Amino acid sequence: MQIDRLTKARERRRHRARRKIFGTADRPRLSVFRSNRHIYAQIIDDMAGVTLASANTRCKGLSETLKKAGNADAAKIVGSELAKQAMQVGIKCVKFDRNRYRYHGRIKALADAARESGLVF
Repeated sequence: MQIDRLTKARERRRHRARRKIFGTADRPRLSVFRSNRHIYAQIIDDMAGVTLASANTRCKGLSETLKKAGNADAAKIVGSELAKQAMQVGIKCVKFDRNRYRYHGRIKALADAARESGLVF
């Protein structure tokens, strides 16, 4: 009973955050997923249903350099790596989808690092 209510509340928050955010070809959506151990981010064109760039703490290049993958320092590295990949593909502007998470801690660190590396949102 308790878990079901929490799951429904989590889904309501996710839908509320996604209600206004839709990625297009000229301004795709930067979606973030956070677990206790890792953080994942991807840039998605919702019109075509295609992932244009992605980065996470589990990929080989990043996981070897990190001491711990579930903290704000790891999120900064993922944000800057994602921005580098986006620049290579030719993406400059994105819409930020925080995906039910508060704009705080790891989510904020990822967003700030992506902005510093050149993404506009």
